[in-house]
Amino acid sequence: MNTGNLIIDKSFELAVASVEKYKALSQNKKEYVLSKQLLKSGTSVGANVSEAVNAESKPDFIHKLGIAQKEAAETIYWIELLYKTYYISISDYQEMKDLAERNLKILKRIISTAKSRRGR
Repeated sequence: MNTGNLIIDKSFELAVASVEKYKALSQNKKEYVLSKQLLKSGTSVGANVSEAVNAESKPDFIHKLGIAQKEAAETIYWIELLYKTYYISISDYQEMKDLAERNLKILKRIISTAKSRRGR
């Protein structure tokens, strides 16, 4: 996906990576619990970003992005747990963690900017 909107594109990329990792872990390693948590949080980031784009108000926009931020942080947790329990390789870990952290960083900047402009 290439919309020209960085957070929409990056959150979609994280969702795709989460789906692909879930499929690989469930098919190849028969791991269903941790990978399902990764699937849920990793796809939720983009879903909440999509909701924020269509927010009814500035506070609603900030709230939806706040949820996306929490989901990005949760995604990092599941990635780290999958790595520490030997379900994913260091390269998969680094790639997915970098992507989730990038989403988190972008979300934090957008939220901060939106909050600072709320009173204008």
